[in-house]
Amino acid sequence: MAKTSLSATLDVRGTILEVGRRIMSGKGFCAVGLNEILTQARVPKGSFYHYFDSKDAFGVAMLSAYFDDYHADMDAVLAQPGSNVAQRLLRYFDLWRDNQSYADCQGKCLAVKLAAEVADLSEPMRQQMDRGTARIIARLAAALEAGVADASLTIAGTPQQAAESLYQQWLGASVMVKIVRHGGPFDAAMAATRRMLHLPA
Repeated sequence: MAKTSLSATLDVRGTILEVGRRIMSGKGFCAVGLNEILTQARVPKGSFYHYFDSKDAFGVAMLSAYFDDYHADMDAVLAQPGSNVAQRLLRYFDLWRDNQSYADCQGKCLAVKLAAEVADLSEPMRQQMDRGTARIIARLAAALEAGVADASLTIAGTPQQAAESLYQQWLGASVMVKIVRHGGPFDAAMAATRRMLHLPA
């Protein structure tokens, strides 16, 4: 009985997080009320506080789940067999472009959507965002180091410095794509990435 109860609890909590992620990826954090999330999740409003102490706590949990999924997907791409590290990195950025569509990201572009908003809104959410992005950059740095080792790419400076530059470049491109409503900023980011890694155009 206890096992079933725990499973049901996790299912409801997971549903709230999933629905919230999808809606907030499109509208932002402040523009979405709990009623909208709970209505779409088909969860009674009174039940929300059984799973989360506040909307702020919900935001932290939502970002934590988002980054867990993101890191797992990133690990899978960067460990793909049958290709060198440079090819895996280019594949990762190709997928970044696909997932950061300005038209329909379906919960895949949460960090880009909320970055500026939550940094000023909530310190716990800013800290969660900082931890999540730091882990992305650490993975990029490790991949760059491996790419230098297998001679599939070269970089100027340290892997950490190059990883930070790459992440900031692609994050900026993601924001610009939402402004201009076309993929030009991603084309520029990919061209700059190839130059940074000394790869052919």
